[in-house]
Amino acid sequence: MLAALLLGLLVYEYWTGYGLLRLRLLVYSIVCLTLRIESLILPAYLPTYLPTYLQPSLLLSPRTTYTYTYTYTHTHAPIYLSSHLSTPTPQTRKMRIPYAPTNPPLPPDSEESQIRSRIAARRHPRPLQALDLALLHAPPVADGWNAFLGAVRQRTTLDPRLRELAICRVAVCNRAWYEWAHHAPLAAAAGVSVGGLGVVRRERLVGGDGGEEGDGDEEERARKQAAEVGLGDKEWAVLRFADEMTRNVQVSDAVFEALRRVCGEREVVEVTATVAAYNCVSRFLVALDVGERNGTGPDYVASGH
Repeated sequence: MLAALLLGLLVYEYWTGYGLLRLRLLVYSIVCLTLRIESLILPAYLPTYLPTYLQPSLLLSPRTTYTYTYTYTHTHAPIYLSSHLSTPTPQTRKMRIPYAPTNPPLPPDSEESQIRSRIAARRHPRPLQALDLALLHAPPVADGWNAFLGAVRQRTTLDPRLRELAICRVAVCNRAWYEWAHHAPLAAAAGVSVGGLGVVRRERLVGGDGGEEGDGDEEERARKQAAEVGLGDKEWAVLRFADEMTRNVQVSDAVFEALRRVCGEREVVEVTATVAAYNCVSRFLVALDVGERNGTGPDYVASGH
């Protein structure tokens, strides 16, 4: 019944234009916060007039209960639809150690206070994140982490699209769903399509989910499938490099040469540093269950691209 109501509002808006956009978003925010559905499929396509901050794609598996959350901002930022497997949920889990206090009483000139200020400056306008509050049990480590990740995220020459593809692939390989939840929306915002994120989420990039890496024909088939959803030779080379570096540590000559053909020396170093850095991040996240995402699954981030 509720799904029919939402679909009816969507169809009505299609014929009347944007007049009901905000009304529909309000209805979504009220209804869908607690909506639980079993075996629902929404199409991965809607009328192309919809702006990119409407995220219309979702594919759910039967016999699995999901909880959905819609987030709306008054800018043209994306609306992210996230799903979590019902058991366990982040709300019923706790990180393996308590988080450090958000605002402990510290002298303003103390070393820890200055470290916190540097981390807060990089995070601004967002508050300190769960990862920060885990690391702040060891303030000097948190300080070095902040400087290193700040350089990787903000001071390289990599196209954000390539950077986020590499990070998201690391998250999938390591099942670091907290990392995925933060970076899949950034990949979508950088222009990665719904289908592109679907490729990134595969268990295996080549050879099919759950299977072994395939032969040359399967490699070419997988590359063409990626191209069909907007991932060109450079994006594919970065994904394959991130995948091998994360899963095997050693990267085959063929995969490295494919990256070298499309990237200069600085880009190769920056891609390698990004993959290495976010392997460090994901292993820390998963080992301590930072953000309480272990055992859940990837967020479904749909995009109008």
